[in-house]
Amino acid sequence: MLDKDKSRLPVAIKDVIIIGIGVLVVWLGIWFAFGANPFYVVSSGSMEPVLNVNDVLIVRDGGSWEDLTIGDIIVFNRPEGGDRVIVHRVVDIDVDGDGERMVRTRGDANPASIPGTDYPIKQDDYIGKVIYVLPGIGVITKVISPPVNYIIIAIILAILFFNRLGKKNNSDKDAAPAAADSSDKPPT
Repeated sequence: MLDKDKSRLPVAIKDVIIIGIGVLVVWLGIWFAFGANPFYVVSSGSMEPVLNVNDVLIVRDGGSWEDLTIGDIIVFNRPEGGDRVIVHRVVDIDVDGDGERMVRTRGDANPASIPGTDYPIKQDDYIGKVIYVLPGIGVITKVISPPVNYIIIAIILAILFFNRLGKKNNSDKDAAPAAADSSDKPPT
């Protein structure tokens, strides 16, 4: 019995490793397809009614800086302090005295642009352009933020691990009586 338990352990570990590799491949695929982290969650109402709190944004990386046009919704680091990530609409594109492109934004629900937040946005501040919105999905990120997400992952892996061990244990029990029955029958 002990030898059979040892032989089941590597199979269960292999399943956990395969799942881990699968998750890693999906994450890397997303990373390479969109560049960096493509997901952002709206955390304020400054873009309502177009973007609502808890909408998830899929963002194309900063390679689209030169292609920005007025009306595009972009994600950028706050120019003064860089302490916050902002999602607002482009309302003006200009060039500074050094010939560098500058962008001014404004939240759709805001009456005007906010100095230090909405301008002057330069290429170094720019994260990317919003290409798709998943309405309300961001609630999930609040529910499964650390440490809850780690606990959920651990529970799922434990269920898979022990489920695999249990299936092997049941198949061994089912196979043993069948082998015993066939040896008790007289040859024909």
